[in-house]
Amino acid sequence: MDSRQAARLLKGIRAAALSGHAPPTAPRPEIAASWRRMLAGGVHPDRDARSRMLSLAETERRRHDSPLREVLPVLREGLLPALDETLHIMVVSDAEGRLLWREGHASILKKADRLGFEVGADWDESVVGTNGVGTALVARRPVQVFSAEHFVSSHHDWTCAGAPVHDPRDGRLLGVVDVSGPLATMHPATLAWVSSVARLAETELRVRHLRSLEGLRAVAAPLLARLPGRALAVDGLGWTAAVTGMAPPERVVLPKSCGPGPVWLPALGDCVVEALPGGWLVRVAEARTAGEVGRVVLDLGRPRRWSATVSGAAGSWTQELSPRHAELLFLLARARDGGGPGAEAHGGGRTAAELAQEIFGDATRTVTVRAEMSRVRRHLAGVLAHRPYRFAEGVEVEVLLPPDPSDLLPHSTAPAVVRARTGAERRL
Repeated sequence: MDSRQAARLLKGIRAAALSGHAPPTAPRPEIAASWRRMLAGGVHPDRDARSRMLSLAETERRRHDSPLREVLPVLREGLLPALDETLHIMVVSDAEGRLLWREGHASILKKADRLGFEVGADWDESVVGTNGVGTALVARRPVQVFSAEHFVSSHHDWTCAGAPVHDPRDGRLLGVVDVSGPLATMHPATLAWVSSVARLAETELRVRHLRSLEGLRAVAAPLLARLPGRALAVDGLGWTAAVTGMAPPERVVLPKSCGPGPVWLPALGDCVVEALPGGWLVRVAEARTAGEVGRVVLDLGRPRRWSATVSGAAGSWTQELSPRHAELLFLLARARDGGGPGAEAHGGGRTAAELAQEIFGDATRTVTVRAEMSRVRRHLAGVLAHRPYRFAEGVEVEVLLPPDPSDLLPHSTAPAVVRARTGAERRL
């Protein structure tokens, strides 16, 4: 059916819904749900209600504070070229439904003014009824509203399609991008078009976030390289940019009012926070060196998915292991248990030459061993000691081996690992 036939059908559906009679056909689920909210909230179906407009100063403040300001070029590039031809306008709202930007065909902008569809206006559902901005904010997904699907009758000559935009850093709803126009401009593909542009905007925000982390990493990496123990650099939302002495968490939960000084953080425990350009330096307190880490589980039982799980007073975390690091940790655990030559002489540890002999069959390859041990100790600070290399005192070590001893590190050609495949026990 054409737009006029569709409008007549929708007016009949709306009239039936308002009168409590059976409609000729059911409204779309998202529209029916919105109408129920309007009836429950007391929105008048035939009265054009409007709220107080934002002042110019408040509008500019919200624009400045909105992350959507950064992606306006993406929204404009994706939408504006077609708006003049299709007689549409683009509006961008914040998460409260306040319109912050509006652009498009001049004649449609004038018509929108008569509806109060202008910068600074409040287009929350509870104020103006079912619409592409307010209903998309409530539904948290793209919504198209055509003609009499608008709850308030003064909007029936319009069609609109709105898609929410979320902050990819924390999932926060930032606002809605909406394309609206007169009834005759309705096209079923409009919603998909607007939704695609909204996703492009989210992608741009994600790219910008990664760039900001790279900038923070460039600042923090030289500093972290000089620090002993465990430390990391995070941005204002806790996303990790750089780390030393520990497995890099993707994100750290920061207090709502984070600031310099001592703080307790989940999974890290007692920390000291210092300001960095664009983020924070978080230094993990090392007051309990001997007892900081209580237990390490070295899981070698899964094919090609080896890991070390570290547990202590601050919680537990898991580090996946490369094939070489899995070999090294297995040999250190075996030495701790009294296996292999030199274990008693070095208190369950291994020198670089001994590890080179066990890994390569060549005791002179100490440079390679030291480089690999430096890497693994960077992730497992507090777990491993050196001179000689060994698990730290007071750390309980458990090794999980495959049921079939022949499946132990099957990639490895290290002489010591090859020997261990015969008669390997389930637990060390």
